[in-house]
Amino acid sequence: MTSALLTDLYQLNMMQTYLDHGETQRASFELFFRTLPPRRGFLIAAGLEQALDFLEDLRFSADDLDWLARSGRFSRSLLDYLAAFRFSGDVDAMPEGTAFFADEPVLRVSAPLPEAQYFETRLINILHFQSIIASKAARLVLAASGKLLVDFGLRRAHGAEAGLWAARASYLAGFAGTATTLAERLYGIPIYGTMAHSFVQAHDDEGVAFENFARSRPRNLTLLIDTYDTEAAAQKVVALAPRLRVLGIEIGAVRIDSGDLAVQAKRVRRILDAGGLAGTTIFVSGGLDEDKIRSMLANGAPIAGFGVGTSLTTSSDVPALDCAYKLQEYAGVARRKRSAGKATWPGRKQVWRHFGADGTMHGDVLSLIDDPIAGTPLLEPVMRDGRRLARPILSEIRATAARNLAALPEPLRRLEVGGRYPVQIADALIRLAAEVDRHTAPKRMREPADPRRS
Repeated sequence: MTSALLTDLYQLNMMQTYLDHGETQRASFELFFRTLPPRRGFLIAAGLEQALDFLEDLRFSADDLDWLARSGRFSRSLLDYLAAFRFSGDVDAMPEGTAFFADEPVLRVSAPLPEAQYFETRLINILHFQSIIASKAARLVLAASGKLLVDFGLRRAHGAEAGLWAARASYLAGFAGTATTLAERLYGIPIYGTMAHSFVQAHDDEGVAFENFARSRPRNLTLLIDTYDTEAAAQKVVALAPRLRVLGIEIGAVRIDSGDLAVQAKRVRRILDAGGLAGTTIFVSGGLDEDKIRSMLANGAPIAGFGVGTSLTTSSDVPALDCAYKLQEYAGVARRKRSAGKATWPGRKQVWRHFGADGTMHGDVLSLIDDPIAGTPLLEPVMRDGRRLARPILSEIRATAARNLAALPEPLRRLEVGGRYPVQIADALIRLAAEVDRHTAPKRMREPADPRRS
């Protein structure tokens, strides 16, 4: 279990102060993304499973408490509070796989103020990362138009946890699987693997390398053919195929990892077809992203699958988004931030989604939870009194993501830069913002600050 000390110091500072001054009434915080960059017309919610695990399992260990005591920073009252610390609150959230947009709450935590405050850092850490990777993966899924996609990114991920979570986030968004072995054990995600160039180099003869590998690993056989001369290696594959077929071994695919992948794929396809291997597919990898995949397929490259690494697990074009976890209500009173560029809408909120007759998403309305709006509410109860209500399986989450991608408006499905989706702010929310401002703002302020203009 991750240590409870994996947090920002200011969370503990605030908890100490809340306890000292009796500020322990119920608070509601919401996690949302303030803006979307031009390269992201939508985002995909991911990481809720790990967020709920964190809320359920968090404990301050004896070692944690001993270290805090020896640091001399905190009072005995806080240490005693942390010794018995358990999450006792409620959580409402969008199901994983849901498409969402700027300013829409993805998750709401309601609990006594010190509790709800403490969880900010790690919840952002979990939900921001998996959502940004799932969103990148969704773009790749749309660009690939049904072709096989495999996560190859563990070695370039920013740490082991990031590599595992990237495998999970990409799979729920529609990838077929991952090269990360532990992801199958932990999450049941299908794993894929071929060989490295070093395997071929370790043999004096490339053809012998292919045959040795095929005899040892005959299932789902894929041979890496670009260590030396890609076209010459394709000819060796054709020559090897009859000998393997006698042994009941079929060459399922060849993999190309370098050069002009589209050009190489066309040349290799001709060699394989001429050699009677029309059923052997071509899988490519090496520096891929959604733009390259879409371009190759648009130019007729005969590629059946793609291994995507760095651009996926680092979301290299958009590696971070402005994700926030802000207080919306305390002691039954709506609260909001008015900072320039970071103003928030107050109160506990819900997102209602409208669909057309064809099932396409037409627009969302953001309002208060008790403001009845026509449409489908997106946030659902997932924890009550510190207990999880349900645990969706990964296949169900994948189905949710697939439905959401299919329902996106066509400009967003085409990944058009600047594609916009309408999110309306309800009158009830605007009125509440004005009311909060009247109670907290300087007298000269008359109209509520609109987060969209700040």
